[in-house]
Amino acid sequence: MLVFWKENLVLLSVPKTGSTALQAALAPRASMVLRHPPYLKHAPCYRYKRFLKPFFVQAGGQNPEVMAVVRNPISWLSSWYRYRTRDDLIGQENSTRDVTFDEFVLEYCKGQPADFANVGSQNKFLRINDNEVGAQHLFQYEQWDILIAFLEERLGRTIATKQKNVSPQFDLTLSPAVEERLRDKRRAEFEIWDLAKR
Repeated sequence: MLVFWKENLVLLSVPKTGSTALQAALAPRASMVLRHPPYLKHAPCYRYKRFLKPFFVQAGGQNPEVMAVVRNPISWLSSWYRYRTRDDLIGQENSTRDVTFDEFVLEYCKGQPADFANVGSQNKFLRINDNEVGAQHLFQYEQWDILIAFLEERLGRTIATKQKNVSPQFDLTLSPAVEERLRDKRRAEFEIWDLAKR
């Protein structure tokens, strides 16, 4: 999470959406950088609203605007799957080394997925109150240029990002039947991504 006090802006770090690259590029410019623990770095909207926003307002800030990045759900799941194939997770409950991408996504579609597919929800990360989106500025990961243009204008500086924390690269294809099930069971994940379209 990054806080830009003068600009009255908070950038939430949705996992697997380029948040580490944004932190690396913008940390020197930020008033506050929450890197550790992951519980704080990746604080979702509801946690921000309950604990951090009141603190910022009490410290003399205005009502900070919140921004976040959301990724196409299939691409997001692909990144999680690839990330969990790494060697240091072999033998762990959250390793995806011995399952196919289809199996991973089918498990993710369950109400209580096994550890290897328990990766959270972008939709739940971004929702507060009665299903209200907690970020005033929501950007698609796939429209990175629009996100950077917004930040450059808001922060008054040129921004160059470098890829960080990149998942291992290899081709993954989701079968049509599994994609259909994902779109049916996790419809809200696609809806929140569509909301960010510019």
